[in-house]
Amino acid sequence: MDLSGNGISPQSCALVRALTDQGPVIMNQAQQPKPFPEDNSSVTRDEAEGARGLQRDLQERLQPEHDEPISDSGPHPEAPAGSGRMVRRLLKVGIGLAIVAVFGWLPLKAVLQTSSVEAVVNARIVTLRSPIDGTVSAKPQKSTQLSVVREGDTILHVVNARGDRARLDDLRRQMSRLENERPSLAAKLSAAETAQQDLARQAGQFRDGRILQLEARIAEIQTAIEAAAARREEAVAAVERASSLIKSGSVSTVEMARLTREQAISQQTEIGARRRLDAAKVELTAARNGTYLGDSYNDRPSSVQREEEMRQRVSDLRADLAHADAEIGWLTHEIAAEQLHYVNRAEADIKAPVGGRIWEMMTSPGEDVRAGQPLLKLLDCSGAVVTANVTESVYNGLKLGEQASFEPNDGSAALQGEIVNLTGASGAPANLAINPDALNKEPYRVTVSMPALDTTGKDCAVGRTGRVVFNADAAKS
Repeated sequence: MDLSGNGISPQSCALVRALTDQGPVIMNQAQQPKPFPEDNSSVTRDEAEGARGLQRDLQERLQPEHDEPISDSGPHPEAPAGSGRMVRRLLKVGIGLAIVAVFGWLPLKAVLQTSSVEAVVNARIVTLRSPIDGTVSAKPQKSTQLSVVREGDTILHVVNARGDRARLDDLRRQMSRLENERPSLAAKLSAAETAQQDLARQAGQFRDGRILQLEARIAEIQTAIEAAAARREEAVAAVERASSLIKSGSVSTVEMARLTREQAISQQTEIGARRRLDAAKVELTAARNGTYLGDSYNDRPSSVQREEEMRQRVSDLRADLAHADAEIGWLTHEIAAEQLHYVNRAEADIKAPVGGRIWEMMTSPGEDVRAGQPLLKLLDCSGAVVTANVTESVYNGLKLGEQASFEPNDGSAALQGEIVNLTGASGAPANLAINPDALNKEPYRVTVSMPALDTTGKDCAVGRTGRVVFNADAAKS
């Protein structure tokens, strides 16, 4: 009997052969194992068929041969021998039932578990759109896995050769005009500063000469005062002598009047000289302070006035030059910003916001696209989930946050997760790579998060099939 085709290991097959080859054993119908129930929600078809085949083979081996006649001519065995054969037969029956129980437990366990009908690893889709109008070109990939991208990788490049650059050209023209005017302003400022220095030197020389002139005049006036004082003293002495001689009649009255008049004139002459001295000192003080007094000129000489006018012109030219420099600086900043803005309007890199795989390329290099047009769909492998469909009875016993495990069909280790979404019969796609409507065996759908599936790139397991086993206690509650 070959049991390996029913999913039984070779060691188990050998043990069953050794037991069944010992001879027929009569098996009571009450002792026959019942067939395993069919449950589409918990056990696979291969496992159920294997268990049923094992039952049929054991029944055929253990049932008695009804058509074989029983001979009465032979000697009757003794009672102890008959009881020994019965014990051996019961022992064989017990061993057979144990084998059936052991190898039937796995399918039976699967039947008793609360699980999904079918399940698939899924992930959300990120749609990348073109930010500008232009022509698409592909960026060379560093990795040999062309569909695998890392976060921040540039996938496509869009170029708009007809971008509007009118403002950028206008700013550049203004910059060119100011750069051409600035040397002229700088040359005018340099010439004005030189002229101001010359006028300042002339004004200084005039002030020094005027001070020397006033100092000489003051010295002259002081000499005139001394001379007037001497004449006054002489006139006073003459009047005194004449006064002593007039009594004796040596001096006439007329001479006395003349001498008295000369004394008064000398006194007034001295007073006038002293007043001129005071006026000269006032002029000297004003000249030293930069103010010139006199009847023949204004308070400022022409050289000083021209120097002040030139100083004002220098100040204006400096202000104009500073304004030109400030405007050049502003234009430099504006040109840089407008250049960046123009580049953003004329060129755009389409980068991956998350790590994952290219799920669908919706354009090709050389194609003209519009702003907002979808270019590609990216599989977000960093947040993989498992979508499953279950029966109505199982669905009604599930709750958000309950624990669940995903058992892949490839036989790999189960992965632990928790229920994050119960959509029921609505079948909302939720922007998933594989639409839950593709799971059509049962209408009730469940989404389970699987942290162990948070992988990127070529290790992304989206599309792998299996089943989800739910927490039995939680499902019953």
